[in-house]
Amino acid sequence: MLTLWRTNHALPSLAAEVNRLMNDVALTTPAFSATGLTPPADVLEDAQGFRVVLDLPGVDPASIKLSVEKDTLDVAAERKLSALAPGEELLRSERALGALARRFTLPASVDSSRVEARYEAGVLTVTLPKREEARARAIPVVVR
Repeated sequence: MLTLWRTNHALPSLAAEVNRLMNDVALTTPAFSATGLTPPADVLEDAQGFRVVLDLPGVDPASIKLSVEKDTLDVAAERKLSALAPGEELLRSERALGALARRFTLPASVDSSRVEARYEAGVLTVTLPKREEARARAIPVVVR
């Protein structure tokens, strides 16, 4: 639990209320980075390569930009407010809007020329195959 204000004297109930409010904000505010919102991601590895899975709900697939340069994978997108119907008024918005970005450092074993991406049901999956020479392979033993 985040404690922003401690006091042993006056106003202990106010201190408790400030701490409670700040914890509520910390738990419900989307993560931000220097480049904007930071979508949550999983990174997985198997013998063939790596997969980066990012949650991008409500993002127009046309706004997703991927790039691989040297040892870096950059993912950027934008989540916009959907158009309001005529006569409709937005009373409350709790969904984070704006630019989303993540940057991942790639191991040297990634074959950047074969990177693929798929966006389905608000989830972006980036497949990063390993170079052939980096893959583990079985070596047969010759018995004489």
